[in-house]
Amino acid sequence: MSDRLRMQDPRHQYPEPPFPEQPQPRPGLVSKMEPAPDHGEESYVGYGRLKGRKALITGGDSGIGRAAAIAYAREGADVAINFLPDEQSDADEVIKLIEAAGQKGFALPGDVTSEATCKQIIADAVEKLGGLDILVINAARQQARKSVAEVTSDDFDKTMKTNLYALHWLTQAAVPHLPAGAAIINTASIQAYEPSAQLLDYATTKAGIVAYTKALAEQLIEKGIRVNAVAPGPFWTVLQPSGGQFPEKVKTFGQDSAFGRPGQPVELSPVYVLLASQEGSYITGEVFGVTGGKGVA
Repeated sequence: MSDRLRMQDPRHQYPEPPFPEQPQPRPGLVSKMEPAPDHGEESYVGYGRLKGRKALITGGDSGIGRAAAIAYAREGADVAINFLPDEQSDADEVIKLIEAAGQKGFALPGDVTSEATCKQIIADAVEKLGGLDILVINAARQQARKSVAEVTSDDFDKTMKTNLYALHWLTQAAVPHLPAGAAIINTASIQAYEPSAQLLDYATTKAGIVAYTKALAEQLIEKGIRVNAVAPGPFWTVLQPSGGQFPEKVKTFGQDSAFGRPGQPVELSPVYVLLASQEGSYITGEVFGVTGGKGVA
């Protein structure tokens, strides 16, 4: 049994702050993080819940997307991941992990701020996987700014296109390929409910994702397709040191959670698996909070 599944005090199961300052240029690489995040590389154990399924995950090279990709492969799914070209080295590691689980893995680099690229990603995923059953829209842009005056139009535009426009473009292109029983899973955030002053544009998009998820769920259940979102709290991902938090905040990241530490990406894997699997057959239009005790409301 994985040591992660051994009964233990969850407050001390993973590293606690203080962490070293570790600024990286965006989009950042997992290999440069200290301590290394746990995406499930050694700790996630699968039980065949997604056997035969075909999944596409955006932002699948690192963080939450990487954890979902590893879990889905170990649950029996073939997985395609999308990522930025600068993240190729991280993506290569994920493909190796998918293949080590005995599944097919496909790397689909591309910037989702382009509508044409989003459509091509879906087309390539359908072709390579032989169909599409699970769509996880997870790629995100988060850049901390000290005041509203510092959030430029370029900032706002890039965040909106990465987090919201791409959500729509990918969904629009994917729906015609999704069979009854398929699942769409979006990544929202506690920022949709408790927005931070330094994350104006990011928090705005995450609130939009919640609304889009609920509206889309009402539409697509008529096709037998479920749509849900996960709203994480503070999770130790490369998004944080690559500009998502101010460098001094990275040192204490997650300290104010009920656990006194940030979550690790693998701690979200069971939720993404549930929402993708037939075990979640009566779940749609929901937002699952995994916030370290902060809740979502």
